[in-house]
Amino acid sequence: MPGECVPPEPREPQKPQNPPGLPALGALLVDARGRIGEFRGEWCGLWSLRPIGGGIEWTVEPAQVQRATRGQELRARTAYANARSRGERL
Repeated sequence: MPGECVPPEPREPQKPQNPPGLPALGALLVDARGRIGEFRGEWCGLWSLRPIGGGIEWTVEPAQVQRATRGQELRARTAYANARSRGERL
């Protein structure tokens, strides 16, 4: 019937897609200041990182980070383990 408003057909919910180049959750990244953090997600074009073992998250521009090398990853995880053994971290 002309002039009648017909609601659109319901669509199936779409699964969220990982954009190309988005790191896996927990991937270690190094920001422009040299801080190493675990990737926590993307929000409004910024990536959220947090220190290994937890802590306050910070945001970075995706262009300002790179994946941590194996050496950087080993140093960061060893520093965390040493701090934990000294009772500085839980």
